Amino acid sequence: MFNAQRPQADDLPTSRQLAKATIGAIAAAGAILVAVILPAEFGIDPTGVGRVIGLTQMGEVKVQLAEEAKRDTLAESAATSTVSQSVAPTNEKEAIATTARNDVTRVSLAPGEGAEVKVTAIKGARVAFAWKVDGGHVNYDTHGDPTNAPSGFYHGYGKGKQSTGQQGELVAAFDGKHGWFWRNRSEEPVVVTLQTEGEYSEVRRVV
Repeated sequence: MFNAQRPQADDLPTSRQLAKATIGAIAAAGAILVAVILPAEFGIDPTGVGRVIGLTQMGEVKVQLAEEAKRDTLAESAATSTVSQSVAPTNEKEAIATTARNDVTRVSLAPGEGAEVKVTAIKGARVAFAWKVDGGHVNYDTHGDPTNAPSGFYHGYGKGKQSTGQQGELVAAFDGKHGWFWRNRSEEPVVVTLQTEGEYSEVRRVV
């Protein structure tokens, strides 16, 4: 059995030295938090260093993806909760006078900005559409809202990410408003040009 030799008092750090080491460690941790962790994880860059070395952009992307994931989760939950709910009876709906139309709608979006354009159409109406993005790409969600929709209702026709355009035919699933939500995920402003043709009463930007 060996007995460890007790250290001499002169070999031990003083209280002042321990305090300095502790303060230094706290300061270093704070500097790492402000300069690295906040920009990389949350897109918050008080010093500006994170943007210079690319960490802030990384954090902003993480925050945007988290927001989109939350939005998708809420939409899916709303769709599930309204499966058993029926759309209001015909006699409670607003009359929608439709006619053959052909329109072009343009929307300018700054980086991170979103916009929604919808047509008003009756159930079964067919609307041919084509939209394209000039200057970058967008995330999109094509969906509809019936007249007198119950709270939390969601009906999706399709969605995608980093798209530069789409075309096809939207068949109205019910009387109401049907259309497209776009969010600019580029680092520069973009212009979305939407062409619509079919039986509907109006087309306008709602968001």
